[in-house]
Amino acid sequence: MRNFSPLLIFSLLIAALAALPVASVGLNLLAGGTGEIWRHLADTVLGDYIRNSLLLCLGVALGVAVLGVSTAWLTAMHEFPGRRIFEWALVLPMAVPAYVMAYLYTDLLQFVGPVQTWLRETFGWSRSDYWFPDVRSLGGAVGMFAFVLYPYVYLLARNAFLERASGMLEAARTLGVGPWRAFFRVSLPLARPAIAAGVALALMETLADYGTVAYFGVDTFTTGIYRAWFSLGDRIAAAQLSATLLGFVILLILLERTSRGRARYHNTTGRNRPMPGQRLRGPWALLAALVCCIPLFLGFFLPALLLLRMALLEGDAQFGPRFFTLAGNSFFLAGVTALLAVLLALLLAYGARLSKTLLARGLNRLVGLGYAVPGAVIAVGVLIPVTRLDTWLASVWESAFGVNPGLILTGGVAALVYAYLVRFLAVALHTVESSLGKITPNMDDASRSLGLGQFATLRRVHAPILRGSLFTAGLLVFVDVMKELPATLVMRPFNFDTLATQTYTLASDERLAEASTAALAIVAVGLLPLIALSRQIARSRK
Repeated sequence: MRNFSPLLIFSLLIAALAALPVASVGLNLLAGGTGEIWRHLADTVLGDYIRNSLLLCLGVALGVAVLGVSTAWLTAMHEFPGRRIFEWALVLPMAVPAYVMAYLYTDLLQFVGPVQTWLRETFGWSRSDYWFPDVRSLGGAVGMFAFVLYPYVYLLARNAFLERASGMLEAARTLGVGPWRAFFRVSLPLARPAIAAGVALALMETLADYGTVAYFGVDTFTTGIYRAWFSLGDRIAAAQLSATLLGFVILLILLERTSRGRARYHNTTGRNRPMPGQRLRGPWALLAALVCCIPLFLGFFLPALLLLRMALLEGDAQFGPRFFTLAGNSFFLAGVTALLAVLLALLLAYGARLSKTLLARGLNRLVGLGYAVPGAVIAVGVLIPVTRLDTWLASVWESAFGVNPGLILTGGVAALVYAYLVRFLAVALHTVESSLGKITPNMDDASRSLGLGQFATLRRVHAPILRGSLFTAGLLVFVDVMKELPATLVMRPFNFDTLATQTYTLASDERLAEASTAALAIVAVGLLPLIALSRQIARSRK
């Protein structure tokens, strides 16, 4: 029992609470009593959910892999005009939620939008004289996700190219291997785990999305969950669809790991110093700059300019008290969740450090799985047990005091914050764990020798050292909560809206200009952690 810590009990409790929504969904997978509705779904729309989800995943996987790997390879291993700007600016599309991109490009490319209007006026065409792709389609959704989510692959692949490929590339060049062969036979295989991890993260975000696919009319499991919960009023059917969607996520992870087989991707040379980038000249330099410019322009600058133009020229007619109320709701939810997530992550990471057991590390991994679970699944998994608890608490209170208090947990924001924590606690935990692992255990021993206990050591030694990482973790969770839509739509209290739900509601009513004000605020907040990340990327080559 030498490694036992009271924080281990705390970790067990947090892990149980984090696993409760998924367990709730799983327990309802084979529940009875709703066979008619489930058979109706299977006979009518379930095939569309499966087909559209698969096609969406295939398209997004291909898109983010091509965009992420190409830009990462160019900025990491080459020198060309603008590379120093591109290497940090290419992460900026992460600040734009996919559903905001969907609204903006629909307004830009629809029949009455500026692009098609300009074509008709310039060439004198009528509607029947030309063909233009429909952005509100499955292909359009793939494009939106690809341009927003490729930074996941870009970040991980670029880091892999810089850290793992330099030594073996140098050896390959001495053997007469050209740049293209070296890329396909050395760099790409070494970076495969990083690329696969980035693609998996992008696909998880794709499956979790609701705003984009709902606006484009693409039926996926997320839209089916929302429809089953609100339109059909059937929580069991929603839970069964949620369990099927969760199976999709697990299948993605298993497929990637199985595809590796027994292959290993170690860098077997110790010469891993950064290599000077290969200088590109003439048309090759122009082509490299163009390849990097296209995803950055389409994924960030064009949407940002469109948002800014809409907000300045038209904007929300209710801008003022109503807007500040929405912003206050969003900042309150994001702030409370970020503070709780950082506190819980610090205690979980510190508990694993003290315990040094497989159980403690396993519990932290269990808590971290919440990020892989779509928000709609977590919302359904939280509402089912919490609603029952709410009903029980109300009956107990009425029996004791003769007054029915109504819904205590689901009637407020408590259940919503709980869902956010299940979803995003992994973000804070990963950040805190990586920083805490860099603190030498000698500091703990020195603190104990001076008479400080475990919590005093955490408060007076570790917390000051981790101040920057704790701030980063809180900022990341804050921005994730600000952008989160599916769980907020399902679980928000009556007459309680946020910037994200306001953006979705106005855009769904085709009031895109009015939605631009709230959407611009979400994008502006999303830029905050990306600025810090961009500065780190700019220093990474050094």
